[in-house]
Amino acid sequence: MLLIPIPMLSQGTYIDENALQPAQVNTYWNWGDVHTADLQLYQLDGIQERNLTSEQRAEFFRTEFSKLGLAASIQNYTFSTSKGTVSGNNAYAVMSSPRAAGTEAIVISASWLSRAGRGTLNLRGTSTVLSLAAFLKDYSLWAKDIIFIISDDYLHGMHAWLNAYHGTIPSNLRTDPLEHTSGVIWTALNIDYSSHSFSHLGVFYEGLNGRLPNQDLINSFRLISHYTGGVPMTVYDHLEYSDSVDKLPEQNLFPPWVPPFIKQSPQLQQYGYRVRNVVRHIGYQARGMCSGVHGLMHQFRIDAITLFAVPADGPHGFHALGRIVESTLRTMNNLLERLHASFFFYILTSPGTFMKIGMFLPSTILVSVAMLFRGLGEWVTAGWVCEISEVSLKGNETEKSSPAKGTWRNRRRPMLSALIVVVTTHVLGVLVFNLVCSRWFAEYPSVSFIFTTVSVIPPVLLPLLSTNAPEAAPTSMLLKSSNLCLASTVISIMSLLNFSLAAMLVTTMGIPLATSCTSSSTTTSRLRYAGYCVLAWGWLVLVPGEVESAIWNWEVLGVWFAPFICIVYAPLVMQAAIVCLQGS
Repeated sequence: MLLIPIPMLSQGTYIDENALQPAQVNTYWNWGDVHTADLQLYQLDGIQERNLTSEQRAEFFRTEFSKLGLAASIQNYTFSTSKGTVSGNNAYAVMSSPRAAGTEAIVISASWLSRAGRGTLNLRGTSTVLSLAAFLKDYSLWAKDIIFIISDDYLHGMHAWLNAYHGTIPSNLRTDPLEHTSGVIWTALNIDYSSHSFSHLGVFYEGLNGRLPNQDLINSFRLISHYTGGVPMTVYDHLEYSDSVDKLPEQNLFPPWVPPFIKQSPQLQQYGYRVRNVVRHIGYQARGMCSGVHGLMHQFRIDAITLFAVPADGPHGFHALGRIVESTLRTMNNLLERLHASFFFYILTSPGTFMKIGMFLPSTILVSVAMLFRGLGEWVTAGWVCEISEVSLKGNETEKSSPAKGTWRNRRRPMLSALIVVVTTHVLGVLVFNLVCSRWFAEYPSVSFIFTTVSVIPPVLLPLLSTNAPEAAPTSMLLKSSNLCLASTVISIMSLLNFSLAAMLVTTMGIPLATSCTSSSTTTSRLRYAGYCVLAWGWLVLVPGEVESAIWNWEVLGVWFAPFICIVYAPLVMQAAIVCLQGS
């Protein structure tokens, strides 16, 4: 996996869909529209100073959309979670296409909070959406409806709107039906512009549960940003070394203790930059998190990305951003069908290069196949036993130079005990998952108590691993065999659904599960068991913030990382831990 960021394994990006024709139009966004955006920003600054409520903000946005003659409305919503309720108000408007029946639509959105964090408001992104609504309605070239959305908070506002739009309202969401709707949404742009000006436009593209947009959308935006707006695109907010050395020194790719001759190596600088992109991609995708508001749309087969204005002292602002968004909308307006020709499984290693699935998938498949063969080897070994007869032993006394010869005999492999252990550990995982998602855990987060309990209960299963029948294989060997085969199957399936999660499983389960074994020493067995317990359930104690985030993502956004860890990953590791208890 360390080879993934190597430049020679990547290839240049290209456009597959001929209908897109990116950066091939004359844009009409001018300085008058920039002045409109500045006026909207002035009003939003007043809203911030007056500290208006969510309802008052949404009413202001609805009024602004209505002044433009657009069909506008407000959506009130409330999510119920184990920690209480989360509520908000979204404002949205629909601009009907003058040239089509409104069966397809494009979304332009901005959340009230920026992904920059720490309560940073996305004021300039919101003002860009409002000014674009005033600008786009004056042109009759649109073949698709355009939906403008200003969602509350950061993620849950857009999630509530999307569920109401598509009629997939979960049981913990209370909201009224949308007053205005349109056709099928094909593509979407989310604008995140929180600073005074920017130097680069970063693209965030990961969606919920590892989904990715069609790569043609990102490739088109890169060309438009470069040729139409004159703004370099970057992956996330990572600037290349040549760009960040003077502007953002804190983004240096190497720690201070690295010798200067290594820091100045162009090859290592390029490799380090790609490593940062790959690691961040894996961090988002493995946890099932979306890297921005756009990621909520992928589950509805909407290709969407977030345009993040990387904060800087210049030189770009509303003028460049408006031209880029207009040209990107014109490109998406050219589509005759959904984006389908380009890749859906890829890793962007740099703005202009990517790795397709055939280049990085073998890194996890090879490990999963090796685990499968190791499990099958354990199964074969468990079915045979070598017996040395007394005649061979007497003969060996006279001929000490040659070892005693034994006879291989087949023996039974009863799977019932191993199956009981497997089922019990997964049931324990279900109980832990329901416990951490309960209101009791939200009020009394006793992670140490849960960790101790789930670590003490499995030794009760130890008698199931003991067998007095000499003609039967040890249950520990059968358990290890089934454990490795099951883990191999899980990793193979995850490699296609979510490569980053499969890579994480290979790292945390590959060697530990393959090296689990019994020991005649009680101390060694117990130390091994404790290590496996920490690997399986240690996250409850070591990263409580991530636990809370994973639970919230599951309850509100439907991210299945939390149930997967509790019900699949941790039980598999605990089965390897129980194997180590044999002989203690």
